Amino acid sequence: MSLPPPLVWILGLVVLQRLGELVVARRNTRRLLAAGGREVGAAHYPLFILLHGSWLVAIAATVPLDRQPNWPLIAVYAALQLCRVWVIATLGRYWTTRIITVDGAPLVRRGPFRFVRHPNYWVVCAEIAVLPLAFGDWPVALVWSVLNALLLRHRIRIEGEALRARAPAAAPTSSSITIPQA
Repeated sequence: MSLPPPLVWILGLVVLQRLGELVVARRNTRRLLAAGGREVGAAHYPLFILLHGSWLVAIAATVPLDRQPNWPLIAVYAALQLCRVWVIATLGRYWTTRIITVDGAPLVRRGPFRFVRHPNYWVVCAEIAVLPLAFGDWPVALVWSVLNALLLRHRIRIEGEALRARAPAAAPTSSSITIPQA
């Protein structure tokens, strides 16, 4: 019995990772809301679910099953996962896929947030381009990168407003994460 093609097991791993993240995010969201946090910008959240789900479906639908990936790009994608884990570990119980803000909470300024604003968004932007490119699927990389950029532009604006309301003096230099430091 042979192993499934790389496309199948790589996409399978990505789906499992994303589902696991949604479980963690849902748990953390419930905890933050129970602790007095509030969600802002909830209306656009389903669009992110649609974007990420359709991105995986588009890759599966447009890449031939027998296509071998560009393994160096798969290594880049794996490195991006380490960056994602760093972001999630830095935020710990405060990490969520939604915009949850807790009034008066300090902004996160450690881990990857010391170096770049929105580190998770940078990771996601790279992932959306790199994974399809690893299979030679530049149209999916291009289209979903543009769609993601449009959604992120909206989301970052909403996050910025939430930060300004919470910490007016810190908002311009903040990490733009709307959850408290652990």
